[in-house]
Amino acid sequence: MPKPGAHNLITDIAGLTVGNATDEKVKTGVTVLRCREQFVAAVDVRGGAPGVRETDTLAPENLVGRIDAIVLTGGSVFGLAAADGVTNALSQSDVGLKISDAGPAIPIVPAAVLYDLGNDGDKDWGSTPPYNRLGGQALAAASQTFALGSVGAGRGAMAGTVKGGLGSASMVLDDGVIVGALVAANPVGSVFMPDGKTFYAWPWEQGGEFGDRPLPQERDCVGPIPPFSRLTQNTRPGANTTIAIVATSAPLTGVEAKRVAMMAHDGIARAVRPAHTPLDGDIVFAVSTGAHPSQEGADAFRPMQIAAIAAAAADCLARATARAVYEAGLR
Repeated sequence: MPKPGAHNLITDIAGLTVGNATDEKVKTGVTVLRCREQFVAAVDVRGGAPGVRETDTLAPENLVGRIDAIVLTGGSVFGLAAADGVTNALSQSDVGLKISDAGPAIPIVPAAVLYDLGNDGDKDWGSTPPYNRLGGQALAAASQTFALGSVGAGRGAMAGTVKGGLGSASMVLDDGVIVGALVAANPVGSVFMPDGKTFYAWPWEQGGEFGDRPLPQERDCVGPIPPFSRLTQNTRPGANTTIAIVATSAPLTGVEAKRVAMMAHDGIARAVRPAHTPLDGDIVFAVSTGAHPSQEGADAFRPMQIAAIAAAAADCLARATARAVYEAGLR
C-alpha cells in the first residue's frame, strides 16, 4: 500500500534538497530545489499568465533537458532575479555545463514566479530588489528537511481569499519508487469546499497531514465558482498562480518526464476549484533522479509504469497544495 516517505517531503527522494529564504519586511521569499547532479527534467504550463525562465531549455526537442536547480519565487517579474543568485552561486562552486575549458560552469536553473506584490510588505526597494540575494540564501539553506507554510516562495501567497503558502508531500509506491511534490500555492480559485473548512483535496489526505477533517454533510453543488475564490473580485490576470515541482526516483526520459508533468497538473485541479484559469500562471516541473533501477524486461509495461508514477505525482501535488494552506494559517 503506497504511503508517505520518511519526512513526507519531496526530499524523501535521494539527491534532492530544498532551501527557503524569506524577507519578512517585503513579505516575500524564494524556494530552491537543489539537485545533487544534473537530473532529467521537463515542464508543462497550463495557466494563462505564467512568469518563467529557461522553460524552453527543458523542451524534449532541445539539447540539454537536465537541471542543476529549480527556483520557485515570489516577486512576479522581479523574482526572476532569484535564479541569477542561484546560478552565480552554483557556477562559483563549479556546478553546471562545461562548454569550454576557459569559461565558467554554466548552471541550468529554470524558474517560475508568483505574484505577491499586492500585500502590505514594503516594496520600496529602489534599484535593488531582494530576489538575487534571496536566491543565494535559499540555495545555501538547502537541506533534506525544510519548513512549510508561510515561508520561502509561499510567504506572500494567497489561495483564493485565504492565506496561501509552501507545501510538500511524498509517496512510496509498492515497487519502492518514491514520488514527491513541492508547491507554492497562490491560486485565484478556492482550496475549500463551501463549508470553508474541508479541503477539496480531502480524499487524498495521508495521516492527518492537513487537519483530518470529517467529510462535510452537504455536497459541493454551489456552481462553478465556489466561495473563498477571488473570481468574484476585481482580479487582474497574472495576480495568481500555482507553481510546482514533482519528482520521482524512477529513471525517466525527457519525453516521459514531460508526460508526468502534464498528468501531475491534475493534482492542482483536484485541490483547487477552478484551476488553470486565464488569471493563473499554473506551472509544473517534473524531475527524475533515476536512482531507482529500471525493471528488466518491462518495456511492454513501460507506459503503464509512467502512468502510475504520474498519477502518484498528481496525488502528491493535491496533498501538497492543501498542506501549503494548512501549514500557512490553519494548523
